[in-house]
Amino acid sequence: MAGVGVLVAVVAIDWVSGSGWGLLVHALLAALVVLLSTRRPLVAFLPAVPLALASAGSLALLVYASYQVGRRVVSPRGWVLVVVTTLTHPVALCVIPAPPLSRAEQLLLLGRVVVLVGVPVLAGRHVRRERQLAAERERLRERLRIARDVHDSLGQLLSVVSVQAAALEVAPLPPNQRSTVRDIASAARAAVDELHTAVAALRVAPPGLDRIDEVVDRFRRAGVEVVVERRGTPRPLPHDAGHAAYRVVQEGLTNATRHAPGAPVTVAFDWEADALLLGVTTPGGGTTPGGGREGGGTGLTGLAERVEAAGGLLRVHDEPDAFRLAAVLPLETAGVAA
Repeated sequence: MAGVGVLVAVVAIDWVSGSGWGLLVHALLAALVVLLSTRRPLVAFLPAVPLALASAGSLALLVYASYQVGRRVVSPRGWVLVVVTTLTHPVALCVIPAPPLSRAEQLLLLGRVVVLVGVPVLAGRHVRRERQLAAERERLRERLRIARDVHDSLGQLLSVVSVQAAALEVAPLPPNQRSTVRDIASAARAAVDELHTAVAALRVAPPGLDRIDEVVDRFRRAGVEVVVERRGTPRPLPHDAGHAAYRVVQEGLTNATRHAPGAPVTVAFDWEADALLLGVTTPGGGTTPGGGREGGGTGLTGLAERVEAAGGLLRVHDEPDAFRLAAVLPLETAGVAA
């Protein structure tokens, strides 16, 4: 609806100013900018600047395009393009007039650029950040709800089973049944402990990209030779993608410890424009083909599902001379900043 309002304002101002046949062309260009702003904000911002120079009605269009840029663009290359394009606005206005502008007029022009571009961009970034925080709070509330439901339902049932099994342990039973009852009681107590651990984990935020160094240090202290390679500029990952990256590294190091003890492990981070390429490589092979054995709390099958749920892709390369987990995880605005 905001885009429609901007488009109406542009057409109305041009109509009052008497643009003639140029009104139709300008209206079509403005409509194109509005349509592109929500999907390709950089592409929409490029024509919005020259349109603002050509028509007073397009000033509202520039404000709208700048706001969408602030909401959706985070890549460094995208911001460089925004700054360069924005600078053409005051430069063109300083060069076009035949007499040079005075110092006061130049300051007024600078203020105009700040108001038309800078303020909407900052507003868009603020809105994007607030929505991210709101989504994070909603995820946390959902995790707490699941933790309460599991604790109140499954926790009570397991507690009853554990108490009954403990009562059977001290009851007079035939010798051939005592060992079975003892195993049942032990399994029930272990299940209760595991449930409490899982509920406690649900009550806190899961580890993400910032906790990977802790995992690497923990395996190094255990005697595993881990080499970490980083290429490119680190950029924000969505919450789910960051947790998936953590699990990929944890699973890769766990597999290496179990199936190739003593072998060096390489953890590689390759930051691309729209994705993180993450690889964990162990020379000498890792696990059996199609392995889904548990490691680090999840198997390879569950790990692949976790990566896919975060919008990424996981591949397992099990070769005679090396075993490699390779994951592609999207950045915070994959596809938009590009």
